[in-house]
Amino acid sequence: MERDNHVYLPLLNLPTFLSLITLLLSILFLIGKRFSRKKSFNLPPSPPTLPIIGNLHLIGKHAVRSLTDLSQKYGPLMLLHMGSVRTVVVSSPDMVKEITKNHDVVFSDRFNTTASDHLFYGGKDIVFASYGNYWRQAKKFCVQEMLSSKRVLSFQSIREEEVSSLVSKIRQDVCRNGDDGPVNICEMLIRTSNNIMSRCILGRRYSCEEKQYQEEKGNKIMFCETAMKKIIVQLTAFSVGDFFPCFKWVDDVRGFMRNLKSSSGELDAFYNQVFKERKAMKASENGVKDFVDILLQLQKDNMFNMELTDEHLKPIVQDMFFGGIETTSTTSEWVMAELMRNPRVMKKTQEEVRRIMREKGRVDINELDKLDYFKCVVKETLRLHPPVPLLVPRKTTEAVQIGGGQYTIPAGTQVIINAWAIHRDPNSWDQPEEFIPERFENSPVNYYKGGQEYFQFIPFGFGRRRCPGIMFGTIGVEFMMANLLYWFDWKLHTDEDVDMSETYGITIGLKVPLFLLPIPYTP
Repeated sequence: MERDNHVYLPLLNLPTFLSLITLLLSILFLIGKRFSRKKSFNLPPSPPTLPIIGNLHLIGKHAVRSLTDLSQKYGPLMLLHMGSVRTVVVSSPDMVKEITKNHDVVFSDRFNTTASDHLFYGGKDIVFASYGNYWRQAKKFCVQEMLSSKRVLSFQSIREEEVSSLVSKIRQDVCRNGDDGPVNICEMLIRTSNNIMSRCILGRRYSCEEKQYQEEKGNKIMFCETAMKKIIVQLTAFSVGDFFPCFKWVDDVRGFMRNLKSSSGELDAFYNQVFKERKAMKASENGVKDFVDILLQLQKDNMFNMELTDEHLKPIVQDMFFGGIETTSTTSEWVMAELMRNPRVMKKTQEEVRRIMREKGRVDINELDKLDYFKCVVKETLRLHPPVPLLVPRKTTEAVQIGGGQYTIPAGTQVIINAWAIHRDPNSWDQPEEFIPERFENSPVNYYKGGQEYFQFIPFGFGRRRCPGIMFGTIGVEFMMANLLYWFDWKLHTDEDVDMSETYGITIGLKVPLFLLPIPYTP
């Protein structure tokens, strides 16, 4: 059964709509082109364009693969016209290195969409905020107060409890169903990631499984992984207004805006409820401050000399959820899928985990750094399946020369970094399509140097806009996966190989959920 990863919205037939207006707009386009007197730039190579829609027709259902195929024909620095939006696609580590080393500030602004503006409070968060003083200050206090190594490790008791609960749940399923009852690994990983992030951010679980909700004046507010999944899909949904601003009214007609406003309203109501309750009580009683505790204390103390209203704090909380749930669970399921497809690697990884953890009889977070081969497996998974294959789009703040001065990118250009293509570049990797963890053995390339010193491996982005939560995310994946490998042997529940078909969104996940047979292991 395929994973249902779509939100069904009432859609206007866009091809029909475009056909009705093409003739008129083509005339206007040609007239405007004839009388325009714009400065001529030596732009990067570009496919031929069609009037009005530009190159939109070249982008298929699987945008990552479409852009990769186009870059192989037109080069690692490629210009596309996405409707009225000038877009440059970067698909090589050398180009990313040049951007980072020579033009990082120019490429550090964000190109936001209708969806990101609505769902992230007009860019008051960190991920989608425009480059400037507010973004610098917001990132600074998040890194110092919420994502430091000390703070990340302070949440270890939460990780241990939730992963222990996951292990117990799998054991219960084995006892109930016997050796022939497969478990849905994807579903369990999402649930566990959601519970960990909910407790780290909000101090308690907010999961569908718990059927927990809060009620105020008859208004039920339930926050769970399905709501987050819906919003993730909306962030990648096609918005006519993003590409054709004069036709943004079409988004109203087809119901896109109605759905977007409904989702943002539900989230806002939920956060209002959480903040109201937390302001009325003391910090978490267990002594572990969650992210909301920290944010509210920063708001009260005004330590960073910047305005921190609830309207600023809510989108930052939103960032933490998006950065922590979907990417962690998706990476973890790809790790398991690749291990199941590669029995040799599974055996070698499992032997290392059990050997290193044997003395304590459990997975100890302090011992994770000793799992050299295991870490190679995680890095190789991130190479083939980067959490965000097309990095969050950037925007140039001024005209800039790139490619050794060969090309000029005008100000206001959307810039898409194709991390998926970069990670499979044959000029950087031998046998780039193969899962070979050994390529990272004795290699200086790691999570933290990728995007700073080495640009063939950028699973967390690069430069100023690189993800600040690298440690939080990688520890989450490593601790969860090490436990699954330590406590269980795993078998496919059918004679067929793992279905590696992909489903596309902000992340690329398994299209068909991974069902496996767990065999409990006794140390």
